Amino acid sequence: MTRVLLTTTSFQDTPGVHHDLLAKAGFEIVRERGPLSEARMLELAGQFDAYLCGDDALTRVVIAKSLPRLKVISKYGIGLDKIDVKAATDLKVPVLFTPGVNHTTVAEHTFALMLAAVRNLVPEANYVAKGQWKRITGSEICGKTLGIIGLGRIAKEVAVRASAFGLKIIGYGEHYWDEDFARWFRIERYEDFNALLRDSDILSLHTKLTAETRHLINASNIGLLRPNAVIVNCARGEIIELAALVAALKANKILAYAADVLDQEPPPPDHPLLGLPNVIITPHIGSRTNESVQRQATCAVENLTRFLAGKPPIAQANQV
Repeated sequence: MTRVLLTTTSFQDTPGVHHDLLAKAGFEIVRERGPLSEARMLELAGQFDAYLCGDDALTRVVIAKSLPRLKVISKYGIGLDKIDVKAATDLKVPVLFTPGVNHTTVAEHTFALMLAAVRNLVPEANYVAKGQWKRITGSEICGKTLGIIGLGRIAKEVAVRASAFGLKIIGYGEHYWDEDFARWFRIERYEDFNALLRDSDILSLHTKLTAETRHLINASNIGLLRPNAVIVNCARGEIIELAALVAALKANKILAYAADVLDQEPPPPDHPLLGLPNVIITPHIGSRTNESVQRQATCAVENLTRFLAGKPPIAQANQV
C-alpha cells in the first residue's frame, strides 16, 4: 500500500470533500502536525512513498534521505520556498503544487489586515472586551496610494478590491507585469523600487520569497516610507529584514505593520514583533477559509492520485 505523510493542518482541521477524496484513494495515511522542522523530517524520511505537505522543511538532506522510497512531493498551496526544488529536481523527485486556488481568500485577508491597521480595530475591540470605552481616531483608505509589490493572481485580486475602495494603485513587478490588467485598473507601473516606497501610503507585499526578494525591504530603504505608512504582508516574513522593521516600528518611522506571516512560524515567545502596539499578526490564516482549504486540498490530492496513477498532474513545479 502507498504510504503518505500528511502534515498540513489546514487540510486536517477543515471539513470537506478533500477528506473523502483522500480516503477513496486507498493510501495508508500517517498524520503529523506541521510545519515540521528539518530535524523531525529527517526522523521520518525514508518511510514514505509521498509527502502531502504544507510548509515543512524539505531540504536537500531530507529529500536525499527520503530516497529511494519517495516518489513525489505534493504541496498543499502555492509557496515553494520551504522545498528545495533544485534538490528535488537533481534527485528526480517531482514537486506538485496548487496554483490558482487561494487568491480570493488571501486578497480578502489582505484587506482585513489593512482595515484593521488603519482603524485600530484590534486594540479597540480589546478595550471594549475589557469593559473600557476607549476610542481612537483612525484613518480612511479612500484616496490613499496603495503600492503593490508583485502582480500575480493574489495581487490582482487585491487591486480589484482596492479600486472599489477608491485607492490609487501603483505597482512594482520586476519579472512579471500584465499590461492589460494594469491598464484596466489604472495601475501605474514603477520601475524604481525606492520611488514606489516613497509614494506609498499602504504597501502590500505579494511576491514570492526568492534570493532576490529576501530582505527586499531593509535598513537601507525602509526609511523611504512615509511616517504614516502601513505595511501589509500576506506573502512571506523574510521579504522584510526583521531588525530594520522592528527599529522602524519602535521609532514610529512607519505607522503600522499588519502581517499573516513571520520569519519563524510559530514564533518563539520572545519574537521581537510580538507585543508591539503598532503590529497586527495573524497565524498564517490568509488562505484558511472553508472554501479555499477545500480547493487547495482537493487539488493537492488530485495531483497526488493522478501522478501515482501515471497521469499528468494539475501542476508541477519542476521537470524530472
